[in-house]
Amino acid sequence: MAHAHHDHAQHDHGAHKHGHSHGHGHHHHAPADMGRAFAIGVGLNTLFVAVEVTAGFWAHSMALLADAGHNLSDVLALMLAWGATILARRAPSGRRTYGLRKGTILASLANAVFLLMAVGAIASESIQRLSSPSVIGTGTVMLTAALGVAINTVTALLFMRGAKADLNARGAFLHMASDAAVSVAVVIGAGVIALTGLEWIDPALSLAIAVFIVFGTWGLLRDSVNLALDGVPREIDAAEVRAWLAALPGVEEIHDLHIWAMSTTETALTAHVIRPAARLENEDDGDSFLHNACEGLALRFNIGHATLQVETDADSACRLAPAGVV
Repeated sequence: MAHAHHDHAQHDHGAHKHGHSHGHGHHHHAPADMGRAFAIGVGLNTLFVAVEVTAGFWAHSMALLADAGHNLSDVLALMLAWGATILARRAPSGRRTYGLRKGTILASLANAVFLLMAVGAIASESIQRLSSPSVIGTGTVMLTAALGVAINTVTALLFMRGAKADLNARGAFLHMASDAAVSVAVVIGAGVIALTGLEWIDPALSLAIAVFIVFGTWGLLRDSVNLALDGVPREIDAAEVRAWLAALPGVEEIHDLHIWAMSTTETALTAHVIRPAARLENEDDGDSFLHNACEGLALRFNIGHATLQVETDADSACRLAPAGVV
């Protein structure tokens, strides 16, 4: 039984037999200044959601309330991304040997469910308003949505610097940029209502925003459920990983292969590798084989936490070898 974790430094095969460290962009830790960007982004946008909800009720604007729902979705997404960077740093304990990494997956699942519920409420109210539109305070709506454009643009710029290197920051940047665009649509909608008096434009616009939120949230829900059920993360092709492992020097067969997410940004793998000693030119390459395999998994597939069990006798059947056994 040989367990391999990988060390991302150059391996000194004598002194450093089994190292384990994380790197290679595998943890998408925010740079130090991203913490400040997240704090400012969450603070500004939470405040603005409160202003927008108040103004939406006061001006009888469903579009403004729908935009508030969209902005709230991004406050939650920001908090999730920020939380992910903090949770991923929490050290494992005796009882929680993975730390609190899975918390990021549970949070994204809760986020998606909450948003779909909010969208349902907005959509049902908008459909009622379409049949009997109410008079809208267009000035209030335009002013509030314009403030939203400004706040979302500022927040997007905060994340632009980190967006190239950090997955969470990139997600935050894209969310904020899309928010600014939706707020622009609300400003234009209110302007058109002010000019034409067509009150139905407001609920129609709120329905369009609701559809926009559903499209964004559906992918989040699907991915969150998949990760919560220990599915293979969407960006990894399990068949390709299996083929790559099977092609390593001396490998005869791969079985009991499992790939799952430890958090929204980290992936783990376990597998049994049959490597008969008779097939190896150098029978003493066990450690270097493990190090190289794990290094390759990290670099090629972004799987940073791999454990391989090497078996040398293909004839003595492993009880986990059959395809149906987990």
